[in-house]
Amino acid sequence: MKKKVFICVIILLCGYFGFVAYMFNSNFYIKEFTKSDEIFQKIKGKSYKDDCIVPVSELRYVHIFHRDFKGRVRKGELIVNKHIAQDVLEIFKQLYKAGYEIESVRLIDEFNADDEISMENNNSSSFNFRFITHSKKVSKHGYGLAIDINPLYNPYYKKTDVGEEIVEPINAKEYVDRTKDFKHKIDENDLAYKLFIKHGFEWGGDWKSCKDYQHFEVSDDVVDKLYN
Repeated sequence: MKKKVFICVIILLCGYFGFVAYMFNSNFYIKEFTKSDEIFQKIKGKSYKDDCIVPVSELRYVHIFHRDFKGRVRKGELIVNKHIAQDVLEIFKQLYKAGYEIESVRLIDEFNADDEISMENNNSSSFNFRFITHSKKVSKHGYGLAIDINPLYNPYYKKTDVGEEIVEPINAKEYVDRTKDFKHKIDENDLAYKLFIKHGFEWGGDWKSCKDYQHFEVSDDVVDKLYN
């Protein structure tokens, strides 16, 4: 009798944990889409601009869960390049399991594809088509091959030759000094940093001419191999 009860308990537990695993995985998924899909209508004319030369077939919709700054479970949405979609999904799964806090993961189109406004609202995002300034070369965000995480707390910073300090977003000046200790700071001890590096990304915080602490991207060699 005890043996039968034990077996029944094991079966119930297996069923329960199987259900939990199913529910978890069902909220982390990648979706291919076309110009006739609702997803494309959300990005058309915004992040997917009229002059976008990246085929829709190269992009993927990534659905995730994440913890916000109050520890609440939130739905997250990203558009990324198909060549990094699986890596991105795995990274965000690990961040969620670890309780890593990301304030907002919304399509940048909800901010009218305005990078500055998105960053000021601490929104983490990826694809936003654009050419590199004064060139016909597509940026890595333009390919969906770069991701910014908690940008308000991990700003872009550059000091020009004439001493001008450029901070993006503009409301992130208090987070430029990386010697300070504050929450949500990305450095080499940060879990997001470790996971992105493990998956082959490069970090903007390692750049010499400027710093982009929010930014993870594939290498130039990967872009050249894929698109040049």
